[in-house]
Amino acid sequence: MTIALVGNPNSGKSSLFNQLTGLRQKTGNFPGVTVEKKSGKLKLPGGKTVKIIDLPGAYSLYPTSQDERIVLNVLTNPKDENYPDAIVYVADITNLEKHLLLLTQIRDLGIPCLLALNMSDIAEKQNMKVNEQKLAGFLKMPVISVSGRTGSKVAVLKEKMGELLGSPSVHKKPFYPFNEVEKKTGGRIQAALKIENPYRAKLIAHHYNKLPFLSENEKKEIANICEAEKFQNLRLQISETMQRFETFVPALRSAIQQKGSGPVFTDRIDAVLTHKTFAPLIFFVIMFFVFQAIYAWATYPMELIDGGFAMLGEWVRQTLPAGWFTDLLTDGVLAGLGGILIFIPQIAILFLLIGILEEVGYMSRAVYIFDKLMQQFGLNGRSVVALVSGGACAIPAIMSTRTIGNWKERLITIMVTPLISCSARIPVYAILIGLVVPDGTVMGIFNLQGLAFMGLYLLGIVAALLSAFVFKKILKSDEKSFLMMKMPTYRWPVWRNVWQNIYQKVMAFVVEAGRVIMVISVVLWVLASYGPATAMEEAERSALATAKAQSLNEAETADLMAARKIEASFAGHLGKAMEPAIKPLGFDWKIGIALLTSFAAREVFVGTMATIYSIGSTDEETSVRDKLAAARNPETGAKVYSAATAMSLLIFYVFAMQCMSTVAVVRRETGSWKWPAIQFFYMGLLAYLGSLLTYQLMS
Repeated sequence: MTIALVGNPNSGKSSLFNQLTGLRQKTGNFPGVTVEKKSGKLKLPGGKTVKIIDLPGAYSLYPTSQDERIVLNVLTNPKDENYPDAIVYVADITNLEKHLLLLTQIRDLGIPCLLALNMSDIAEKQNMKVNEQKLAGFLKMPVISVSGRTGSKVAVLKEKMGELLGSPSVHKKPFYPFNEVEKKTGGRIQAALKIENPYRAKLIAHHYNKLPFLSENEKKEIANICEAEKFQNLRLQISETMQRFETFVPALRSAIQQKGSGPVFTDRIDAVLTHKTFAPLIFFVIMFFVFQAIYAWATYPMELIDGGFAMLGEWVRQTLPAGWFTDLLTDGVLAGLGGILIFIPQIAILFLLIGILEEVGYMSRAVYIFDKLMQQFGLNGRSVVALVSGGACAIPAIMSTRTIGNWKERLITIMVTPLISCSARIPVYAILIGLVVPDGTVMGIFNLQGLAFMGLYLLGIVAALLSAFVFKKILKSDEKSFLMMKMPTYRWPVWRNVWQNIYQKVMAFVVEAGRVIMVISVVLWVLASYGPATAMEEAERSALATAKAQSLNEAETADLMAARKIEASFAGHLGKAMEPAIKPLGFDWKIGIALLTSFAAREVFVGTMATIYSIGSTDEETSVRDKLAAARNPETGAKVYSAATAMSLLIFYVFAMQCMSTVAVVRRETGSWKWPAIQFFYMGLLAYLGSLLTYQLMS
């Protein structure tokens, strides 16, 4: 059996879902946290195991965004695999008037339901009391106060859920009485589609064009019925909404025994944090602190991980017998994984600080603060959610755009979000910044590398806004945009949620990146270790002759031979073929190979370079960064990673769309290959031209 959690955005459904199922799903205070149907298992007190679904937040069954359409599609289609046997409606007890519209609609659908008054801990602090029995009598359903954050009365809620499934009584009298047009239209649709519930038939009359479970013939038949009965969609929708509010608001107010003092503390803080002048400055200072912390706090654990992998590689080489398998393990697998796992501390710190901002309720303020600014660029305040989330990963960020009702603003947000520097860019930024920016401080406080890191993020943000402005001029739409949202109360973060969120995100990064890097490292090791027989033999002879002429020692001879063999290998041939196109950017053939492999995922760049510079090397304990810093052009003797080359490469990675998973998500969200193709092309063009300009100006 299936129980669905339904409610408005920011009602605390995700927190309650975590309490019920034990699964730790992302919990936050800004719109769009839950944009997909999430499910888990719950064992009820009677021993029965049920499926729990956390549906996206919705304000009513008259959808204005894609996530609201998901709720409509599920609740109006009994054949849907996620159609619930019962519903737990989660409402913010401190803001009930705005939360009960959807509940009354669900009750009229005839689905067994109970009302969970969430955030009871906050209501208690505000001295707010609700007469649960009186409210239950009016709504004709069980009502219980709970707290998804603290777990208060969750055990009682589980018992009530079991009782609801055991005796699913449904109140026959509808909350909203139909007028004559609605009765006739709904009755004819009920007969045509063999529907028992009248309100479901009415919703189908309103939304038939966008309901995927209806066939084209059924849609045509419904259209004819609506036209014949003069079914005025918008007028009837407004009339229904107003009548529902007029019915339940007086009853609700009579059930509130003590209104409470309200969130005075929140209001006082908002007077500063949402101030017209100070708010953007405060946001900038907070983000500045985040980027400083990413560098300042991560240095020591990164050094431990780097040293640990270097020692592990040396131990494996000394322990295992010499041969191809040992070389594959040390120069391929360990070098590739070590090159990426070193950046876990920086990524964890990013998720920690962003997670705290979400938990305390600040991210909703960011939506409000920047709404007016975003509109100038063809976006809206909710786009800030995607842009800030993009600092962690573009994939969930793009999915969060489902909360944006305006199709033009949603599409523009999708098209520019990958320009925001994500966590996958951190390894690339960190290793290249370390080559060109000294590890010092400004005024003894601000880390120089942290400042450079923030500069790259700001560059991505500026590029995203300017690109959005261009799309605003190109895409045409008469649809008007507005932002309506409730600011959540400030509250202390639930550290369990924060730590669990960090664990999930870091593990996802390690698993996804590790899987890709493992495969690419092995393939790259093979391509870089083998090549055409004659070319490899000639490379060996040439290296020995040069070593003899220059009187090189054994270690120097081995390194020279490894370099010549890589150049003669299959990977070397591939890189050489690319070199003419990337040479104007300051890139050599080795960088070309890394650019090619990192189209799978940006972070693969570091693993690729670690593998290339480890093959044949006699020094297992030197870090990847040190090897790159020491790399020299064999023809000129100049540093491969000069300031011009490193900056050119940084600019390339700021702009380039090098994430196939993001391309796939954009394809899914837009329903076409047209937009991901345009996105890939314009970002690639920005990357090439920006990199070219940077190198030519600096060299």
